[in-house]
Order: sequence, then C-alpha cells, then structure tokens
Amino acid sequence: MSTPRIDKRTFDFLTDLRRHNDRDWLQANKARYTAAHENVKAVVEALIERMKRHDRLSTDTARESLMRIHNDLRFHKDRPPYSPRFAGSLSRVKPALRGGYYYHLTPGGSFLACGFWGPEPSDLKRIRTDIAQDPTTWKRLLASKRIKDTFGSMVGGQLRTAPQGFPKDHPAIHLLRYKQYLFRHPLTDGQVLAPDLVEHMDTVYRAIRPFFDHMSEVLTTDADGRSLLRADR
Repeated sequence: MSTPRIDKRTFDFLTDLRRHNDRDWLQANKARYTAAHENVKAVVEALIERMKRHDRLSTDTARESLMRIHNDLRFHKDRPPYSPRFAGSLSRVKPALRGGYYYHLTPGGSFLACGFWGPEPSDLKRIRTDIAQDPTTWKRLLASKRIKDTFGSMVGGQLRTAPQGFPKDHPAIHLLRYKQYLFRHPLTDGQVLAPDLVEHMDTVYRAIRPFFDHMSEVLTTDADGRSLLRADR
C-alpha cells in the first residue's frame, strides 16, 4: 500500500473554514470536515508507525495526537469558534526520553516543531546548570550542520537578564536566558501536499535526535552525573 498523503480537498476545506468560520457553515459542511479529518488521521497514523521504528513514543494513535479544531471560548468570547488547521503532538516515553514533536498543517502557514515548550522549574534549573557547566557541548549541538540545515537557530522565550543564581557575564549567557528550547521547520503548501510528506516529517524529526539525546541524559541525571531514574537506584 502507498503511504497516505494530504489530499488537496483537505486544504480546500481549511481555506473555506477560514473564510466562513461559524457553526452554521461547519454544520452544513460536516461531511467535508469528516473527510478532511480522516485524511489527516491516516497521515498521522503512518507517521507514528514510521517514527516508532527509531524512537519510543507514548503517543500510539492519531486520535491521541490530533488537537480539536474547536477554539476554547470560555475566556475569549471574541475568538472565532474554530481554528482552521490540523495540528497535534507526539510524546516520547518518559521519564527516560525527553522532548516532544508538533505538527501544524494549514494553507500558507504549515510547520513542524520540536523541543521543550514549558519545562518544569526543576528541569529548567537542571538544563541551565548543564549549560553553565558545559557550554561547549551546547554550542556544538546547536551549530551542527543537520540541525542548522533543518531548523536554523533554536527559538523560544527568553529572560531579559540572567536567571537567578547565574552570573550575567557568563560566556553562554545568551543560552542561559532561554526558558523554552524550540526548533521550527516551515513547510510550503507543495511540501504538505507532496506524496512524500510522511517521509519528510520523519526526516525533520530525526534531525533533532542528538539534541534530544543530550537533554534526556541531562534531565535523568543530577549535576554530578548520577542517575535519577528509579530503576538505576
């Protein structure tokens, strides 16, 4: 069987949803939504199957992965009711493996992302301690050809000054100020609609593995290198 791909009708549906973002329109076009949703589910199922050949994911199905298109209107009454995109995430098996994957498919604005969106305070401190102690490894990872060619530079929210407990004149202060560690890879509409989309997504996600491997090691050990995993105690 051929690998599933995104049907142009799926993107046509999202384009029309963006123009007619209301409940009546979606109700009248429910069959189109269902077809588009099933199309994306098939692609995500194929992606999960492919990625499980080389990574350990805790996300087993597209149903677990995909986000709803409905916007939360409880605190934002002025928002349109729907988000005209298909998006979702893939989680790795924790606590041994860290980092996560994200995909966002929408006409004119698709991208893949991976990294650490909101590290817990204890994890954030441990990451910063590793940066302070071993900035050379971090600079080498972030400057690697595979990561640079695939993602460019690391992105994410940063503090305006040095984090508490770290010197302002540290040679890696630009890295210590990060509070998110994210990598983004844009997709053209042509790439999304191409028959090799699943292969392309898998290749992009594989590129971040050296960074994830390092972060997994950091976040499962203390500052002295001793394992924090219960099985190793």
